[in-house]
Amino acid sequence: GEVMLRTANTCIDAHDPYAQARWWDQLLDDHVLDPEASQDDDEVGLAGPGGRWLIFLKVPEEKTVKNRMHLCLRPVETDRDTEVARVLALGASMVDDLREGEGTSWAVLADPEGNEFCVLKATAAEDGISRGA
Repeated sequence: GEVMLRTANTCIDAHDPYAQARWWDQLLDDHVLDPEASQDDDEVGLAGPGGRWLIFLKVPEEKTVKNRMHLCLRPVETDRDTEVARVLALGASMVDDLREGEGTSWAVLADPEGNEFCVLKATAAEDGISRGA
């Protein structure tokens, strides 16, 4: 049969959804912070391509274990090492630096609340992905 499902959004638990959304807004070229979002919201989103959102949901507990799912980010008009340095300067922490290898080498980082994500070596253009796709 036909596949009839499509990703609507990706949700990430957060102690401070607004701060997390604002932080991720500085990282991502293809997602934009909801202009109506406020510090008092329990759910704060970044609008992405095709109407797909990255949503931060308020939860009472802190992150305690490794993510079972994470975002992989790729440079758009720059390179991996430049982006890793920029992200670290914004307050990310290095979890596992796997950049020493050739080919598919990446860096695993964590956002201010400890959620892991990686920055890949290949740019979107090198992988044949157009801007905004």
